[in-house]
Amino acid sequence: MLELASLKNLLTQPQHIVITTHHKPDGDAMGSSLGLYNYLIQQGHHVQVIAPTDYPDFLSWMPGNEEVIIYTEHTDESAKLIAAADLIFCLDFNNLSRINDMGELVRQSNAYKVMIDHHLEPEDFDDFRHWDINACATAQLVYDFIANLLEHKELINADVATCLYTGIMTDSASFRLPNTTSAVHRVVADLIDAGGVNWRIHELVYNSANENRLRFLGHCLTNCLEILPEFNTAIIVVGKQDIEKYSVNTGDTEGIVNYALSIASIRLAAFIVEREDKVKLSLRSKGDFPANDICKKYFSGGGHRNAAGGQSTDSLVDVVKQFKLILPEYKKLLIQ
Repeated sequence: MLELASLKNLLTQPQHIVITTHHKPDGDAMGSSLGLYNYLIQQGHHVQVIAPTDYPDFLSWMPGNEEVIIYTEHTDESAKLIAAADLIFCLDFNNLSRINDMGELVRQSNAYKVMIDHHLEPEDFDDFRHWDINACATAQLVYDFIANLLEHKELINADVATCLYTGIMTDSASFRLPNTTSAVHRVVADLIDAGGVNWRIHELVYNSANENRLRFLGHCLTNCLEILPEFNTAIIVVGKQDIEKYSVNTGDTEGIVNYALSIASIRLAAFIVEREDKVKLSLRSKGDFPANDICKKYFSGGGHRNAAGGQSTDSLVDVVKQFKLILPEYKKLLIQ
């Protein structure tokens, strides 16, 4: 393992650094990555953010985004950068399978691997780990890494603050989840003081939808929402034909599951969508209901207690049927 003192010493000299995050990056993934990027470049490091796949357009405004390489579009260049790296920062994931084909490239690299993450059950591939499942976002941990572990709070400038604020805001559902503690709000206050303009960030992330996305949302709520009152559960099921009809792009399904969860009686909400080669599930829950348990046990996934995801290669009809058959197992927790 790499000790903190050794890592700090490495970072006193310019290094070739790769930052990566999980496939289909969300606000916390890109906010963490670009926040760390904007910190490291201030010290003269050669830094490259490599995203395994594309990500939503509503995240493309963040400072440093123009320098991001998407692995699926620049495979050879990405492989060379990973092979030549001195340090690889792995943010918002803790299993190399989460970065798809990049996983083996990172595993085989001679670079020191630094994991910063808040998900359960990390894989043992890293040399240094800053990990806390109680953190509301990886961006919170990146703030802690810079400000407290590396003792460089003064280098959290407006660009760093803007990215980290985005990560915390999105992964905490706009500061609504139970793990949004007073400590999180103090971090957010520091980020605002450092130049993160909170209202503008909110506008850029949440108020930048196109017409198709809004019509797709209306279709989901009007035609695809099913309530199962005996289990206090709501399901939104979307087929491939709907994805094509509304020209759904990466990120357009983000947050739709929360509309189902917003119904007063609902404790568990599921968004189940048919993609090209698999069916994906996004689960959200209230209180102490373990959404991650369902994803881990039945749908090759996992996540947090109140926000989890999974997938299946079965048909959409079969996945929905399986999900409904699982609910009686959790009935006591759902109706309490």
